[in-house]
Amino acid sequence: MAKRTIEQVEVTGRRVLMRVDFNVPLDGAGDITDDRRIRQSLPSIRSVLDRDGRLVLLSHLGRPSGTGVEAAFSLRPMARRLGELLGRAVGFPGTDCVADEAMAATEDMSPGEVLLLENLRFHPGEKANDEDFARRLAKCADLYCNDAFGTAHREHASLVGVPKVMADRPRVAGLMLEREIRFLRDAMSDPRRPLVAILGGAKVSDKLGAIRRLIEKADTLLVGGGAAYTLLRARGVDVGRSLVEPDLLEDAKAMLDEAGAAGIAVHLPVDHVCGRGMDAGEDIEHFDDSIGAGWMGLDIGPETIRVFTEVVQEAGTIVWYGPLGAFEVPPFEAGTRAVAEAVVEATKGGTLSILGGGDTAASVEMLGFAEGLSHVSTGGGASLALIEGRRFASVEVLDDA
Repeated sequence: MAKRTIEQVEVTGRRVLMRVDFNVPLDGAGDITDDRRIRQSLPSIRSVLDRDGRLVLLSHLGRPSGTGVEAAFSLRPMARRLGELLGRAVGFPGTDCVADEAMAATEDMSPGEVLLLENLRFHPGEKANDEDFARRLAKCADLYCNDAFGTAHREHASLVGVPKVMADRPRVAGLMLEREIRFLRDAMSDPRRPLVAILGGAKVSDKLGAIRRLIEKADTLLVGGGAAYTLLRARGVDVGRSLVEPDLLEDAKAMLDEAGAAGIAVHLPVDHVCGRGMDAGEDIEHFDDSIGAGWMGLDIGPETIRVFTEVVQEAGTIVWYGPLGAFEVPPFEAGTRAVAEAVVEATKGGTLSILGGGDTAASVEMLGFAEGLSHVSTGGGASLALIEGRRFASVEVLDDA
């Protein structure tokens, strides 16, 4: 990505409008349960603050109605957590992001101060990419920075509209955005061979485009998790009550045929750890090949683990999207754990390992393997879109290096 970055522009005394992705999970009490996305934006944030810039942060959270402030989707916990990580106060007007009070707060900032505006999606202009809304946000900035990779594939006002109306001012990439795109594009354009793609998660429908691109690029596909059962059913395997997307069976069969014709090895689970339901106390059964009636496939079995880990050990590049089982519920995390261990060992030996998607990142973080990988992406949909080869308007609008 030949775009200017935040470190390549002067920020001292200037108001920097930075789009970040603080869309992090909260528990029932409104407390943050995973602050990874906040932490990964710290290099860009500190780059501005350490040079006495005046930093105004923009983010969304969840899917509010877009008709006004909703307490359950407030960014106040993110402002509090960011302040803890920075060791300094983070301003938070706590009103509509373009209200007079919020705009006045952006004017009344000293060099080295940081302010987080309220959830962008409280305003209908954000998702609509409304030009008037974009201009109101742009009024409070001398330059723009996009460090929100997780939403970079969206064409919303804060991502596309704002930098478009700021054509007369610098528009740069944040350090996380630059790193994410560089890792993913390099991995797909000139990978170390063999390129192994691991695909899991609940559904295959959100990975169709990526699978088709991977058939062109990868040497081997390993498919587990709920995504595997639609493909297994398409091959005529009985999968019991496992998650299947019936309307995708024809597409799944066609993709498997395409992979075979292209000489791509596709490994689906050959054995399964199953339950009657998702509860940890439910009965557990192991099945080879087909799954018995009334049982759900919730993890890959030991023979599948053996096959997957052998493939991983020989990989030059690994791209992984989606956990391989219901990792939140023991003992169905065993497959994801074993493959993650193999990926970490391969990485130690020089393999480039890239892991993407919120659930996948959460699984390796929970299991303690995140630090052993080459790169853990903050974006699921965005990283899959990059693998599909899609172009991002939010990136193209930034200034060339």
